[in-house]
Amino acid sequence: MGAPASKVINRAAVVDENFVAFVQQHVTKPRAQNLAAAGLTAEKLLELFESQIRSRQLDMMARQLKLENKVFYTIGSSGHEGNVMLGDLVRHTDPAFLHYRSGGLMMQRSRQVAGIDPIWDTCLSFAASQSDPASGGRHKVWGSKPLWVIPQTSTIASHLPKAVGCALGIELAQRSAIDMAIPNDAIVLCNFGDASTNHSTAQGAFNAASWSAFQGLKTPILFVCEDNGIGISVKTPENWISENFKNRPGLRYFYADGLDLAQGYHQVKAAVDYCRRERKPVFLHLKTTRLMGHAGTDFEVDYRRLEELEACEAQDPLWRTAALVMDHDLMSAADILTQYRSIYDECMEKANRAHHEQKITTLQQVMAPLAPCDQDAVHQEAARVADPAARQAFFGSEQALPENQPPKHMAILINRGLQDLLHKYPQTLLFGEDVAQKGGVYTVTKQLLQKFGPKRIFNTLLDEQTILGLAQGYATLGLLPIPEIQYLAYFHNACDQIRGEAASLQFFSDGQFSNPMVVRIAGLGYQKGFGGHFHNDNSIAALRDIPGVIVACPSRGDDAVNMMRTLVALSKVNQRVSLFIEPIALYMQKDLFKEGDGIWNFPYPKPGEYTALGAPRIYQPKAEDILIITYGNGVLMSLRAIRRFEQQHPSKVRLMDLRWLQPLNAKAIKKQCEKFARIIIVDEGRRSACVGEGIISILAEQGIQCPYVRLVTGADTFTPLADAANLVLPSETRILKQLIDSEGFVD
Repeated sequence: MGAPASKVINRAAVVDENFVAFVQQHVTKPRAQNLAAAGLTAEKLLELFESQIRSRQLDMMARQLKLENKVFYTIGSSGHEGNVMLGDLVRHTDPAFLHYRSGGLMMQRSRQVAGIDPIWDTCLSFAASQSDPASGGRHKVWGSKPLWVIPQTSTIASHLPKAVGCALGIELAQRSAIDMAIPNDAIVLCNFGDASTNHSTAQGAFNAASWSAFQGLKTPILFVCEDNGIGISVKTPENWISENFKNRPGLRYFYADGLDLAQGYHQVKAAVDYCRRERKPVFLHLKTTRLMGHAGTDFEVDYRRLEELEACEAQDPLWRTAALVMDHDLMSAADILTQYRSIYDECMEKANRAHHEQKITTLQQVMAPLAPCDQDAVHQEAARVADPAARQAFFGSEQALPENQPPKHMAILINRGLQDLLHKYPQTLLFGEDVAQKGGVYTVTKQLLQKFGPKRIFNTLLDEQTILGLAQGYATLGLLPIPEIQYLAYFHNACDQIRGEAASLQFFSDGQFSNPMVVRIAGLGYQKGFGGHFHNDNSIAALRDIPGVIVACPSRGDDAVNMMRTLVALSKVNQRVSLFIEPIALYMQKDLFKEGDGIWNFPYPKPGEYTALGAPRIYQPKAEDILIITYGNGVLMSLRAIRRFEQQHPSKVRLMDLRWLQPLNAKAIKKQCEKFARIIIVDEGRRSACVGEGIISILAEQGIQCPYVRLVTGADTFTPLADAANLVLPSETRILKQLIDSEGFVD
């Protein structure tokens, strides 16, 4: 007869019973292994064993209380308890980016700071309690401010790029004006599963670390691949991890047995010591196993043979540690089982108590850390003027100050604005593809390298995931990054680094951690048919639905400078993530109505000027017949169409340049729209999910009873080459036609 069905399905009970049986039946082999040779003491071994048991019993508790709806997360760490070695050998001041099987690591790391009860804290997290010190009840994450464990929700290794950024940022932070909160010899710990190594995000991170180390950059990151041989239900090929990572340039490979502390401890220590001493990236291949399935809802018998499950269970790392403890006569079998059961009782008692702790009960509580914004403080910071004498010395003379120069086009004004910001904030960094020596593909960052040096202005490898990962890592250490994404179409390659990582950190850490940044993105259309879609991406829908981000888009150079000042102040004051879209077609735009008129050149804003968050710009504010709402390239096209229209028609047209595309300023939109019977929304984005849809929703929600509302948008297609691009994008002619059509409307 085979095993009972209940035993086949409930492998947690089997794992529990097997451990008890092993301990009871173990025949001691006195002094079978020398603890000193393994780098262990008796006291340390007992401490590690207790941490392993704590991690195991938290898993057991979660499986049990999930059935009672008291626990809301069951991905456990069973089989990975060997990572207690990392919890012991890596310092609590070494930033840690951990995946979800890090229970043992956290139990042991918690010993490094007095006053932390890791079982209680974990139970609060399992119970989604508002008192959870990691996320405030928003998610089950491993995180701790005093332990420098930055909460991660990554399940596909998307936390690796920012870990690389943090490692590279350590030296940068040391050379900056900030007071770094971690020691100069800190390293970065980042762990993940064997299946996750195959994800493109992970591969990009490994490549970035290797690329950096290959050039001699200090990159003290400890990549830890906890190899249990399977990713949910897909097996990792035999020897795939070792063969894939043994010979990568610039990346030192170490192997450690995570199933046996006596073997693995000195191996892990060698990897940690090398990383700290040499300041180079390390790939630590840690052998583990997976017990009790991927999660509580995962029935492994559906895709693994029983014999295979039993073989994995026979590798239980707790067996080997228990044997080591008994073989050295440190605890008897009875003592071990007493401790084992006592810790289970502690986990159950604390989990049941945590269940009664206050939960999040309002939407306001859910969203509180998502998008903090103290507008008064932000605007005060934006208006703060750097030391005038130092600023004048930086630019060279009073005559050389940008505000004393003739009006200029957007590219030059952004360049001068960046210089001002880099001078005002010593912690700022600007980086991306081609931004340094070349000065960017549109010369917007020209001369910045010469003025601020290679530690603050530098090129990156061609990988948007890495660029945004670097920004997050740098920001975690207190730097203020201004990364550049060369084209909007390229942002989509790395959107999750903002959507799933950067924008979520304050939310999932209850505001304890942040990665402020201002991401500059060259984008939108109207390149006169040059470059097709990749140089004319007019879709920002994927940006606007990212919770917590600010999306801004200027149409003129002075606005660009003032909006950048506000966004950098927002990052400094409230640690926010913002996306600044720079319309490529307007970089060099000097004229508005005819060639040579110079109307679209503007003076450089004086120090202390800024644009208030959400504030639109209004053209022809006295016009009361028709309202056009637009942004970016649509502003110039609309102004031209308005001029032609008003030359032949009596109606007068007001124009509202939104400037801030997310969140939309509903109050300002209502204030303008409620005065008009005719509203035309000009949106160069695609019709589906465009900004215009958001405006129409605001009109409906605000009760604006406007009888004539029309959308002029791009088509739902990619942008082709040459003149065919004009078929896709809104045009001055289409806007003019819509204005003329509105004249025939009778309310």
